[in-house]
Amino acid sequence: MTPGPGITVAAADPRDPGPAALLAQSHALMRAMFPTDACHFLDLAALAGPDIRFVAASADGAVLGTGALALRDGYSEVKSMFTAPEARGRGVADAVLRHLIGLARAEGCGVLRLETGVGLDAAHRLYARHGFRPRGPFGTYRAQPESLFYERAV
Repeated sequence: MTPGPGITVAAADPRDPGPAALLAQSHALMRAMFPTDACHFLDLAALAGPDIRFVAASADGAVLGTGALALRDGYSEVKSMFTAPEARGRGVADAVLRHLIGLARAEGCGVLRLETGVGLDAAHRLYARHGFRPRGPFGTYRAQPESLFYERAV
C-alpha cells in the first residue's frame, strides 16, 4: 500500500504531545485487550533511549502514526506500531514499517523481529505483506497465549 498524499515519516521524540497522545491510545488499547503481563510496550522514557530509533508519521501537521526500532544484541525489534484510528486505511502503518526496515538496514541489522498480540489481525496482515514470518519467542519474551512472534531478514 502506498501512503496517502503528504504523509511523511521521520525521527521524532515520543514525549512530544502528538506522539505521546497516540502512544497513550495504543497503551490503553493494549491494556483493554490483554492481561498486564502480556502488554510488552515501552514507556515514553524507554522510547527516548539511546538504543531506540523512534519515528512518527504525519500529514498536515498532525501525527498519524508511530513506530520504533529497538537495537538489540544480534537483531532489531519493531516496537510501538500504532496508527490513529481516523488515519487507518491511508497507508500510514505501511509507511512507518517501510521506514523502520530501512533504519534496520542502515544500522547494519540482519534480522528484524517483533511481538504482537492475538486479535490484531490488520497488524498481522501488514507484517506478512512486509515479509515477516512466524517464529517462537525471542529475547526476554516467553510463550503465552496472547502473543505472536514474527521475524524477517533485513
